[in-house]
Amino acid sequence: MTSPPTSPNQAGHVSFEFELMRKGIHMMSLSIPVVYYFIPKDLALMMLVPLTLIFVIGDVLRSYHEPTFHLYHRIFGRMLRPHEKTRQKKTLNGASWVLLSATFCVLVFPKLITITAFAILIISDTVAALVGRRYGTRRYNDKSLEGSSAFVFSAIIVILFTPKVQYAPIEYIIAAVAAVIGAVSEVLSFDIIDDNFAIPVAIGSAMWLLYVLFLPEMNVYVLDG
Repeated sequence: MTSPPTSPNQAGHVSFEFELMRKGIHMMSLSIPVVYYFIPKDLALMMLVPLTLIFVIGDVLRSYHEPTFHLYHRIFGRMLRPHEKTRQKKTLNGASWVLLSATFCVLVFPKLITITAFAILIISDTVAALVGRRYGTRRYNDKSLEGSSAFVFSAIIVILFTPKVQYAPIEYIIAAVAAVIGAVSEVLSFDIIDDNFAIPVAIGSAMWLLYVLFLPEMNVYVLDG
């Protein structure tokens, strides 16, 4: 059987309309940090781990089992990026990476940090992609200065609404510095690891380290119960 036909977007950069459709779906993942705020870690993992396994196994089958690949392409073809439409490069799709990163963050980081890091991923990555696709001119690793700036600016807005330990001013600064590190990790992760994984892990690690360095007396596990 032959591979699915190459779309116009497959040969070059994807269109703004395509990016808008994908990021609209991406925004649905905002339910992960919102729901996690209200439920314990064990329950969150009971929900995330099976869902992650289903998506990852589906990606593996798509890569190595040709009938599954064609069925997958028929169902999700319009939402796939060029590298997700071929079997030649074995890779996971964006949804699998989002679930992997959510599972990892819930497992490793305190809840307060996970919620902040993941909310920034979902909202700021969406804003950065749309601004970069529409207005980006100065590019590096397929990212733009305009998109990265939008990432940081939107992340600062997100930080205003995410939970803190004591809502001290320095906590907002810590989160903002971590957001900048997340924006840098998005650029540097190109062709190394998916940014849906790199961004929240970089933000979460930076936040945790900064809390330990500057606010060692604060209990970052305050939401974990």
